Amino acid sequence: MSHQITVQPSGRQFAAESDETILDAALRHGLTMPYGCKDGACGACKGKVLSGNVDHGKAQAYALKEDEKAAGMALFCCAKAESDLTLECRQLASASDIPVKTLPSRIEKLEKLAPDVIEMHLRLPASERLQFLAGQYIDILLRDGKRRSFSLANAPHDDAVLQLHIRYVPGGLFTEQVFSSMKVRDILRFNGPHGSFYLREESTKPMIMLAGGTGFAPLKAIVEHAIAEECTRPIHIYWGAKAKVDLYQNALPEKWAAAHPNIRYVPVLSEPAADDAWEGRIGLVHQAVMADFPDLSGHQVYACGAPVMIDAAKRDFTSSCGLPEEEFFADAFTFSTN
Repeated sequence: MSHQITVQPSGRQFAAESDETILDAALRHGLTMPYGCKDGACGACKGKVLSGNVDHGKAQAYALKEDEKAAGMALFCCAKAESDLTLECRQLASASDIPVKTLPSRIEKLEKLAPDVIEMHLRLPASERLQFLAGQYIDILLRDGKRRSFSLANAPHDDAVLQLHIRYVPGGLFTEQVFSSMKVRDILRFNGPHGSFYLREESTKPMIMLAGGTGFAPLKAIVEHAIAEECTRPIHIYWGAKAKVDLYQNALPEKWAAAHPNIRYVPVLSEPAADDAWEGRIGLVHQAVMADFPDLSGHQVYACGAPVMIDAAKRDFTSSCGLPEEEFFADAFTFSTN
């Protein structure tokens, strides 16, 4: 049985099944409510039940005191709806609302998606969760104090493991280890989340998602978040790569486009291999966008990839296609071997 949940003061609504926590239901629908441990111990998800009844579940007594329960407070990571509810809870709207943490993690999976791309899954300790906005990144902390930044490829509602798309950099201090010696169950420490590259949910404008190479990772997170919150804004995904093998998860955006009428996907190759038998678009990915959208004055653009692609897209979109500069959101990937 499902119950209708209304969150004030935002007025957002979602349905929660009787066997799932309020927080899990909110995240499933793309709502960004505060949380920390997801285990009833830290109190970060505490909010008020203005109307309706909840089962408080495994809330720890020190995190939710009896007088707080009597006053209508609940830990949304543990509480389950027993009726329709109206809640009072702050929703996270920007990166500054989310605490930055330093956490250990264990490598749960290493999967080669392309000859030079590995998907790494990181599992946090059972008592920890990382709250983040779709599109943000984390810094892997190396033993010598250096950091390597990687975008999170999973959406916030799918946070059981953190997904990273790691491209091999010849001579790279970290990526050489990822591709040669790292193994499942190794421990990595990271700090995050970081970055201002995330979906501006207050807008109703159509969106251009522009990815180059592993710049697909944060856009994957943003699109999956938009799908979870049942966003109906048009989403046009353009993924540029050198050859077909570099579109390492090509079937995924094809699946999104087939399942959701507001999503369109256009892959673009700059130098298709002879055996690619490529019949799709060829050239620079941002120029494919310009050919399809000569007028971008009413759009938002989310771009992620190499700095040269980001710079060209911003210059050409704003100067030739009328895109307002404030509607261009970007995350430029840089690579270091030091």
